[in-house]
Amino acid sequence: MRIKKGDTVLVTTGKDAGKKGKVLRVIPDKNRVVIEGVNRVKKHQKPSRAIPQGGILKIESPLNATNVMLVCSRCNKPTRIAHKLMENGEKARICKQCGEALD
Repeated sequence: MRIKKGDTVLVTTGKDAGKKGKVLRVIPDKNRVVIEGVNRVKKHQKPSRAIPQGGILKIESPLNATNVMLVCSRCNKPTRIAHKLMENGEKARICKQCGEALD
């Protein structure tokens, strides 16, 4: 996957289009990401030891990774990602807008 935990992304489609958030979790086998404050759904929780009062909770639900774009930290624009082999032999993610390394 091109998106990693901790990246800032912009949602491009859906009910939360235009919102920015930080990636909390990546699920690569299902090609999904969980973003902070985006795609919130209500979950009815029975009382338990962890949550003694129970109630209706709002939690972030996974979103398809194709519906988000990575936001470059330098140029602050949503961008596609290129890969480049660095001189030390490591692969780096590169911003297509400004050419800056994202890692």
